[in-house]
Amino acid sequence: MNDAQRARFDEIVAEELTRLPGRFAPLLDELHIIVEDLPDAEMLADLGMTPAEADELCGLHTGVSLTDRSVEEDSVLPTQIHLFRTGILFTAEGWDGPRGEEGVRAEIRITLLHELGHQLGLDEDDLADLGYA
Repeated sequence: MNDAQRARFDEIVAEELTRLPGRFAPLLDELHIIVEDLPDAEMLADLGMTPAEADELCGLHTGVSLTDRSVEEDSVLPTQIHLFRTGILFTAEGWDGPRGEEGVRAEIRITLLHELGHQLGLDEDDLADLGYA
């Protein structure tokens, strides 16, 4: 992936964040959205994944979901949503895939909604039922 593709990817992320329903705005104010090419070794290890599987991961929610928060966790680091360019592009079959940029955009949106779902306390089964898996 070249610098121009990274920049375009990041532009699409910013666009998709503004297109989310308004009810997500307060939630987004509490989160850090981090866009990276690939997950780091520690993230992969925490997920039980190998470095060879890194290009399969589109996103990751880290932190405490709203449903699991308590007053005792005030000092917990802020929740983060990581979006991984390589995984999203792999899943969307790349910029030149059959769906082109619209496919990349769709995968970014699905990944954002998936990870926001985790912030709201939804598990993988819930997200699959909603079409965000």
